[in-house]
Amino acid sequence: MPAMRLNLIALLLLPMLVSLQTGSNPNAAQAPSQTPAAHAQPEETPAELRADLEEGIRHVLLSQVEAWNHGKLEGFMQGYWHSPDLIFFSSGTVTKGWEPTLLRYRQRYQAEGKEMGKLEFQELNIDLLSKRSAVVTGKWQLTMSDGKQPHGLFTLVFKRLADGWKIVHDHTSGE
Repeated sequence: MPAMRLNLIALLLLPMLVSLQTGSNPNAAQAPSQTPAAHAQPEETPAELRADLEEGIRHVLLSQVEAWNHGKLEGFMQGYWHSPDLIFFSSGTVTKGWEPTLLRYRQRYQAEGKEMGKLEFQELNIDLLSKRSAVVTGKWQLTMSDGKQPHGLFTLVFKRLADGWKIVHDHTSGE
């Protein structure tokens, strides 16, 4: 009787031992990419998907630089989430909301005696957290008409919303 019990235990444990050797889980549900329906449409590889997602973010940043350099602050702000929940940290202050952030930019760069200068982003690093969120770090630099070049660092939190990639949190430092 003990030999029969050992054979039964071995028989029950065999699938688990095989799965440990092959790295598969016999009790796991089949992954969606392994279902026949998933094979009906070609899927992007992870590298292609990553490149597409990063390109969407780069497009937002490029559009912001272009709008800024043409003096179109509202166009620059299109890269931001148009929400009262937008957060902007800079110069030791917190600005909450799209409209207050636009007002802050206007006061600093379009008020009497102010100028926007020419904007550049450098050393961009896009860290995709998922298909819908990313953290972007980099450097910014303005070139003013008098030759001065204020500059600093930024960390941006992007989310992919219904209307595309938007900055939902901006933490900018400057010198």
